[in-house]
Amino acid sequence: ETQLPGSDVIVWLVDCPALFDVPGNPYTDESGNPWDNIADRFTLFCRIIVEVAMNRAHLDWHADVVHCNDWQTGLVPALLSIEGNKPSTVFTIHNMAYQGMFPQSTFSALNLPVQLWHPNGLEFHEMLSFIKGGLSYANRITTVSPTYALEIQTPEFGYGLEGLLSHKHVILSGIINGMDLEQWNPETDTSISEPYNVSTLADKVINKTSLQARSSLPVNKSVPLFGLISRLVDQKGIDLIIDCLSEMVDMPLQLVLLGSGDKSVERKLLDFARLYPKKISVTIGYDEALAHQIEAGADIFLMPSRFEPCGLNQMYSQRYGTIPIVRETGGLADTIEDALPKSMNNNTATGISFKEASSGALLEAIKRAMLLYADKKSWKKIQIAAMEKDFSWKNSAEQYLTLYKEI
Repeated sequence: ETQLPGSDVIVWLVDCPALFDVPGNPYTDESGNPWDNIADRFTLFCRIIVEVAMNRAHLDWHADVVHCNDWQTGLVPALLSIEGNKPSTVFTIHNMAYQGMFPQSTFSALNLPVQLWHPNGLEFHEMLSFIKGGLSYANRITTVSPTYALEIQTPEFGYGLEGLLSHKHVILSGIINGMDLEQWNPETDTSISEPYNVSTLADKVINKTSLQARSSLPVNKSVPLFGLISRLVDQKGIDLIIDCLSEMVDMPLQLVLLGSGDKSVERKLLDFARLYPKKISVTIGYDEALAHQIEAGADIFLMPSRFEPCGLNQMYSQRYGTIPIVRETGGLADTIEDALPKSMNNNTATGISFKEASSGALLEAIKRAMLLYADKKSWKKIQIAAMEKDFSWKNSAEQYLTLYKEI
């Protein structure tokens, strides 16, 4: 037991050395393979949550609301549904692609209550679905952006559960994630070369030239510098970027990329960087300091995700005056104001968005960004509007508090 730093919130750690005290992470072993006993791990976790919530863990505490996140806690609303005098439950979906699916034999092996095995319960096409436990039994369902809440009710994004989510639409809503304003603050960031704010925006270029030098790119204040920090997987639209690279290298721009993921994608990007060392810099892996330096030093941030439940880098980018190019999906659609004539005229434009998940649409967005970048007055207007947007947790927390009070 401990407390969150700087708050009165108590934190309890659930430990079972036989299941948890092993190399790797909560989801995979050291080789990146899913744990064979992953269902046992999270079933135990869920059962303990229920015991704590029902004041049966000798802690002298009873929950009013139990807020569960993703499939790993999906059994909690299901198990609480058969309790008397139970707390209300909220289930938040961070990504519908991950559902916690197991064979029916796992249901029996876990000794779960038999009354939960039916088509309106944990059963999904004769499989055990952890996420369906949350969706079927929670009092309220949330996801991490209003647009994603609509998207997951369609076959493209619902992964087979769109019918259930449509049926539950009355209790389904989207609340944008907040961002850590202390960790991501260009005014106090110790990882960047020169701190800056809206009033000292001209100092941002010092971070640009530092990033160019660190990335072994020609130091040039005027060339548009594009940044990208991402998992290198299809969801993030990396294939769209790769398809654009042969045309991008003929344009007056530079690209700094940080990420890891699909090995074939990594190889393709490294090959481009070797062929065009004055245009493209690629770092495979993750480097927290470099991530901050890219956000501060780049002029434009690429985020062409095929789907993005919420996304955070587009928020970081706006806070750092680095204009994001995003695909109009999920949280990206909810957090970017596209630079169109109306938004430019009323000073609300904060980025550039495109609809179609194609390299052609992305390339057009890149060209549009470069035209805007050449117009320094318009570009600065977009930067200032972006930096002044409020992505704090305060607004999100107020929405969650309202939801808790409703149930």
